[in-house]
Amino acid sequence: QVQLVVSGGGSVQAGGSLRLSCAASGYTYVMAWFRQAQGKEREGVAAFLNSTGGILYDDSVKGRFTISLDSVKNTLHLQMNSLKPEDTGMYFCAARQTYLASWRSSNRYTYWGQGTHVTVSS
Repeated sequence: QVQLVVSGGGSVQAGGSLRLSCAASGYTYVMAWFRQAQGKEREGVAAFLNSTGGILYDDSVKGRFTISLDSVKNTLHLQMNSLKPEDTGMYFCAARQTYLASWRSSNRYTYWGQGTHVTVSS
């Protein structure tokens, strides 16, 4: 059993920055950030493959968001810069302890942290 504790989020004006963190209590093969805007489906934002250090981003956040892992603290971070109103939503941290073919498949993740709100105003 892995517990994920999320911190960060909040409200910011367009062009601003926010940082999310997700502390994991145990081993994970892959950790990812998902977001869900009101009335929309949950979508993958970025993922970190712990075994290889591989990083994956959704095209909508490439060049603006940076995912990283503090291996000492076993904490996943998402630095979000140049935020846009369309980045608004509930952000979730997810993890899985075994291989995952597609990081975007939210239903394949075993563990989920609590969501945190991100609001970007224009």
